[in-house]
Amino acid sequence: MIKKFLYLEWKAFSRSASFGKNLAMKILIGFLMIYFSLIFIGMGVGAFYVLKEMKLEPLVTVNKFLIYYFLLDLIIRLLLQSIPVLNIKPLLVLPFKKPTIVHFSLGKTALSFFNWVHALFFIPFSVVLILNGYDVVEIIFWHLGIMAMIYINNFLNIILSNIDKLFAVFVILIVVFGGAQYYKLFDITTFTTPFFQNFYDIDGVFLIPILVLIGLYAFTFKYFEKNLYLDAGLSVKHDVASTENLTWLNQFGTLGTFLKNDIKLIKRNKRSKTTIVMSVIFLFYGLIFFANPHQPPAMHIFAGIFVSGGFLFVFGQFVPSWDSSYYQLMMTQNIPYRGYITAKWWLIVIVTFISTILASFYLFYGWEVYLTIVVGAIYNIGVNSHLVLLGGAFTKTPIDLSNAGGAFGDKKAFNVNSMLLSLPKIFLPLLLYWLGLHFADKTLALSLVAGAGILGFIFKEKVFSLIEKRYKIEKYSTISAYKQKN
Repeated sequence: MIKKFLYLEWKAFSRSASFGKNLAMKILIGFLMIYFSLIFIGMGVGAFYVLKEMKLEPLVTVNKFLIYYFLLDLIIRLLLQSIPVLNIKPLLVLPFKKPTIVHFSLGKTALSFFNWVHALFFIPFSVVLILNGYDVVEIIFWHLGIMAMIYINNFLNIILSNIDKLFAVFVILIVVFGGAQYYKLFDITTFTTPFFQNFYDIDGVFLIPILVLIGLYAFTFKYFEKNLYLDAGLSVKHDVASTENLTWLNQFGTLGTFLKNDIKLIKRNKRSKTTIVMSVIFLFYGLIFFANPHQPPAMHIFAGIFVSGGFLFVFGQFVPSWDSSYYQLMMTQNIPYRGYITAKWWLIVIVTFISTILASFYLFYGWEVYLTIVVGAIYNIGVNSHLVLLGGAFTKTPIDLSNAGGAFGDKKAFNVNSMLLSLPKIFLPLLLYWLGLHFADKTLALSLVAGAGILGFIFKEKVFSLIEKRYKIEKYSTISAYKQKN
């Protein structure tokens, strides 16, 4: 039976409308996964010796920060992990046993990159510990306990992925615990370090997370088996409808109608709500670069673009996939592509402007830092906003609005064309900024980046004509791809 499921999975993959276009990108992503896997292995091998040079006990130090490691892992899963499951509904009318369907679906999650990538760090680290005199059996027990914690996160993500506000809860936990530890108000690691250290020090303690994992798997299995009905847990749950007229947008005509639809879409759906959360997170991205004096000066504009452009990157790159559920109906109406594209552009511009205002707390680092963010916003509005809309013409994967980033059955669209279009978003401003610094000073560097954004705004209508033409060319292939829901 499992062999039959694997066969069906391969057919679904190879017959997908996006198979040909996305195959090259999947190969590229595969190479990137290999690259980052090697980095994790290197970190696992080198962590012991780096900590030794810092006069720290390696195992205790790693155990000290595991609480933050696991919390951050869970946040990343809630945001990004697409849980690989079967398309269950068609199987329910076939002679397949429900336990087999659920076991296979949950078993697939164990093979996720978000799980085994951790082993690439912990296995080399464990081997190095053994080679440096640590007890072999105790290290194996410690390693089993840590990997059980990783898989506990995996099943927590499955159970909790549909709770919208949970992401914010875990972010707040990290911020509160990290801030309290930094300012020496409260140190959560005082309580968690002994627990993780006991995986090594005390025989049998490693069984605690393993037993929790078994219980969590059993709970998850029972939950999905119980709701494995066409008219039960898998049915669409409808919320109570609320009326939002947004009549003040009527003065903008067709543009206002599109904007109203986009605002309602963002407010009412789980997946689109995550774009707002991600935009807020991007506001703090600059702290990595502006607060670090060792960062190359050219990376400041990189931070400036991401601080103001969070919404642009997480929302704009999936235009028109946000409308995939009713795209076919929309294309049967007398709707001008120019109005549709312009509405998306204005939404991106408005949120970019708001993000730039909210980022004013960077004035704490000085006027030059905030000016870098403003220049990044100008480039985002003048250049990157056009590029993400143009890249949308090549987006062929529908979005399930009812699910957040880690939802069942969710996919993301990657293709070579949109990947190539993403290069000028980052590397062109970096190049312009570097040239300005190389031949003059920061004033010229910022002027070159801002100038590129202003030129993009000046030639907006011509660029929009090219984007509109590309959308029309890709219209029918996009409709065909959006018909495929799996």
